Amino acid sequence: MTAPLQLGIVLPTYNERGNVRGMVQRLDEALAGIAWEVIVVDDNSPDGTADEARALGREDSRVRVIQRIGRRGLSSAAIEGMCATSAPVVAVMDADHQHDPKLLPGMLAAVESGEYDLAYASRFAEGASTEAWGRPDRVKASGIANRIANKVTGVELSDPMSGYFMLRTDVLRADAHRLSGVGFKILLDILATVEAPLRIKEVPMHFAARAEGESKLDRTVVFEFLVGLYDKWLGRIIPTRFALFGTIGGLGVVVHMAVLAFILNMFGAEFLVTHYPKEAAFIVGQTTAAVVAMTFNFVLNNELTYSDKRLRGFGPLMAGWARFALTCSFGLLANIGAATALVRLGFHEYPAAIVGIILGSVWNFALSSKFVWGKY
Repeated sequence: MTAPLQLGIVLPTYNERGNVRGMVQRLDEALAGIAWEVIVVDDNSPDGTADEARALGREDSRVRVIQRIGRRGLSSAAIEGMCATSAPVVAVMDADHQHDPKLLPGMLAAVESGEYDLAYASRFAEGASTEAWGRPDRVKASGIANRIANKVTGVELSDPMSGYFMLRTDVLRADAHRLSGVGFKILLDILATVEAPLRIKEVPMHFAARAEGESKLDRTVVFEFLVGLYDKWLGRIIPTRFALFGTIGGLGVVVHMAVLAFILNMFGAEFLVTHYPKEAAFIVGQTTAAVVAMTFNFVLNNELTYSDKRLRGFGPLMAGWARFALTCSFGLLANIGAATALVRLGFHEYPAAIVGIILGSVWNFALSSKFVWGKY
């Protein structure tokens, strides 16, 4: 008779084909005598990670695969994997070998003892180390983020940003519907969401270097950390995606006004000398500024607001920009038309430009969300 399942391990993956087989082998060695399963949650990796994991599953029935199509993000992948296991205890860890599977039995013993609800591996606890990581800049950044995270969650941990943790699945499922699933730090999301205080076991970890491939913590990771904090504080009042879109739109206003000022200062007098109407320089400047700001907004929204649906490659980016420009065309016409009308009525150019921007922003968000990134 098969022993009852004790532990589910979730491996969120993206382009980890070269790492996943070795990680499963290490899990098998570390978890001798423990009934376990591993769930590889892959965000449709172009390197064939899901295919490699399925091949492993044919060899070992303890290996399961969830291939997500049209969805991306480490936190949401971890939530999906944790909710998919039937084990009473679930762990989340990286597939790139930076997290040592040998810590799992001790973490499991702590949770199964009933004394703890959650166990996690800390890079900064006494006895831990990050020397093998070889990234002192990220160690320093993680320390700063940890201090902020402790303030947000109200829980004093040495490493609340850790991506290696374990908890009872009933604790997870009780609040899974309230988790934001935003960004990379699912442990922080859990700590900030659960209402009842968790009994937490801290385990020191020697944080290793990645075995193969490139780190997924790209230039947007700090931004996504801040987004996660915003979502916990204000996400129920102003939806996070809309707030991001609006924030980038605000930056676009700065770009817009800078371009407009440049054109008016550089070419305004020439338009008057050549006997064009007074507002001609403004029409040219407003149009040029709107196009430049629209391009700026597309790039940042693609990288940040819609990072889970990020367009990649020259062709998709150009097609996405074209759709973005098309869906924003009505807003652009309203922008230019309203601003120009106000200037003709005697309003100053800059307030008129801002009114035009506000009128066009509603179309920009609603239509681009639907037709450019498909996330309405």
